[in-house]
Amino acid sequence: QVQLVESGGGLVQAGGSLRLSCTASITTFDRAAMGWYRQAPGKPRELIARITSTGTTNYADSVKGRFTISRDNAKNTVDLQMNNLKPEDTAVYYCNAEKYGVNSWGKGTMVTVSS
Repeated sequence: QVQLVESGGGLVQAGGSLRLSCTASITTFDRAAMGWYRQAPGKPRELIARITSTGTTNYADSVKGRFTISRDNAKNTVDLQMNNLKPEDTAVYYCNAEKYGVNSWGKGTMVTVSS
């Protein structure tokens, strides 16, 4: 059973930074593609950053240049460094693992950016 636990959310002023971390209890973590999604109130969940098993990254246009995703296969973690945060970044952020076509989700961590 895959377990994903997010941490690092909180309240920050616009222009500030936060670092989210996700710890995965998953066998062969290095074979999973890992992603960060977010869901704002009244909006659908959206993919904002993804890193493949080979380290290829991609980002949503809304966060490109401000957010950086990284992974540590030795620690089974994937991080999301978020800089220059904006009020529109306010959302619940979810960690996702995809391996062999199976998706697993964390419970989410709240990020609130005040103006």
